[in-house]
Amino acid sequence: MRHLTSILTLLVIACLFGCQQQNQSDPMARFVKDQSFINAHEKPLVINFVGTGKTISFPTPDGKTGSAYALMAAKPSKKYLLVIHEWWGLNDNIKKEAERLADSLKTVNVIALDIYDGKVATSPDEAGKIMSTIAPTRAEAIVKGAIAMAGKKAKIGTIGWCFGGGWSLRSSILAGSQGIGCVMYYGMPVEKASDLAPLKADVLGLFGKKDAFINPGVVKKFEELAAATGKKVEIHSYDADHAFANPSNPKFDAVAAKEANGLALAFLKKKFN
Repeated sequence: MRHLTSILTLLVIACLFGCQQQNQSDPMARFVKDQSFINAHEKPLVINFVGTGKTISFPTPDGKTGSAYALMAAKPSKKYLLVIHEWWGLNDNIKKEAERLADSLKTVNVIALDIYDGKVATSPDEAGKIMSTIAPTRAEAIVKGAIAMAGKKAKIGTIGWCFGGGWSLRSSILAGSQGIGCVMYYGMPVEKASDLAPLKADVLGLFGKKDAFINPGVVKKFEELAAATGKKVEIHSYDADHAFANPSNPKFDAVAAKEANGLALAFLKKKFN
C-alpha cells in the first residue's frame, strides 16, 4: 500500500512538473522548433534612429522591476498606449514606431514595454531562444506593473506586432474595464473562451494572408471565438506575409503597411477621443 501511495505521489508530482513546464513559455514558442518559422524571420535591417523618449522603470507585482521606453504627452494625461515589441525585443525599430504613434496621438502617453527585461536579439535563432524562455507570468507582471503605474483612472490602449501582437490582446484583457482598444498585428490570439471572457476593449486585428503561422485558419477561429463570447473584433487581412508592417524587415510591404497603420491610427484616435 505504501509502495502504491509512493508511486501515485510521484505521478502527481511529475504531472504538476509537466504542466508547469508547458506553461513556462509564451504561446508563440510552439513555433520556435519549426525551422520554417525561424527562416521566415530574416535578420532585421539596422535603422538610423535617434529618439526623444526616455527609459523608465516601475515596480511589478512579482517583486521585481519593469522598464519601458516612454514618450509622455506634453500635458498631464490619463490616456496610455502600451506598445509591445516583436520577438526581437525592444529594439530601435519598436522605439521608432512608438515615436511615430506619439507624434500622431498628441494627448496620449506612449509606453513601449520591455517584455524581455533588457534582452534584444539580432538574429532569428537568438530571438527564438529568448522568446522560448519568457514565462507568461513574468510578462503579465510587467504589463500589470505598467497598468498600475498608469493608475486606476487611466484609459489603456494596446498595440503590438508578432509576439507583441499576441501580448497586445493579453494586455487589453489584463486591463479589464480600463481597456479602451487593442490593435494586434499578426499576433497569436488566445484560444479559449475563458481567456477571452474578461476582455472589455474592442479589437482591431491586422493579419497577412500569406502568413504560414498566424494563418487565415487561426484568424478565423479567433473571429468565431470572439462572436461566441460577444466580443467586438474587426479583422483586416492583407495579401502579405508575416511581419509585413515592419519597415526593418526585408519582407516589408509598404502598401499593406500604410493601409494597416492608417486603420490602426484611426482606431486608436477614436478610442482615445
